Amino acid sequence: MLSNNFLALLFTFIAALAWLRINDTLAHKGLIDNQLSRKIIHMGTGPIFVLCWLLFPGNPYDRFLAALVPGLITIQFVLVGFGIIKDQAAVQAMSRSGNPKEILRGPLFYGILFVLITVLYWLESPIGIVGLMLMCGGDGLADILGRRYGKTTLPWSGEKTWIGSIGMLTGGWIFAAGIVLVYVLVGIFPGPFNSYLLPVTLIAMIGTLVESLPLRDIDNITVTISAIIVGHLVF
Repeated sequence: MLSNNFLALLFTFIAALAWLRINDTLAHKGLIDNQLSRKIIHMGTGPIFVLCWLLFPGNPYDRFLAALVPGLITIQFVLVGFGIIKDQAAVQAMSRSGNPKEILRGPLFYGILFVLITVLYWLESPIGIVGLMLMCGGDGLADILGRRYGKTTLPWSGEKTWIGSIGMLTGGWIFAAGIVLVYVLVGIFPGPFNSYLLPVTLIAMIGTLVESLPLRDIDNITVTISAIIVGHLVF
């Protein structure tokens, strides 16, 4: 932990913004396509942000300072989405078609959820972290694998594939279990780590089922909320 919470805030903001801008630049230069860039941002920003929570010194208002990071970035998303700020690199990196208004859906929901869960759960429970990591790792990997390798669609959802659901389960579980492991190792969450494996697995399974439903552009909301509800039942 850092001794100064404002230094922790500054480092968190720089780390999150650097990840965004690196991927914005790569997409803008055509080094990676915008679909892949969108999901790399989706998968990487969350774990970076949540790991940076460990830098804060433990003051009661640290959660609110940390929430400023996704809050300010989300405000930027809104301004870009409405065309108030012109940022073509961000539009290319975070939209499917190049339409800035797409940022007002998935990326906006993503940012709002991070703000709310940071404030509500912080370091007090693994529930919020598991919900966020399921959204980041699971939903992100599901889209990447589904688009590249998905051949057989789910019977109940013509746009979702079996390989995408496997990616959702695997990515969500690895991200959630990995971050919880770090928190156990540094003493934030009580051990042993293996006591978290069954709850994380159950949450990942329910999240995978929810993600497989034929709902468009609201996966960030449905997956995260369902994970949190189940989290309250199993933790």
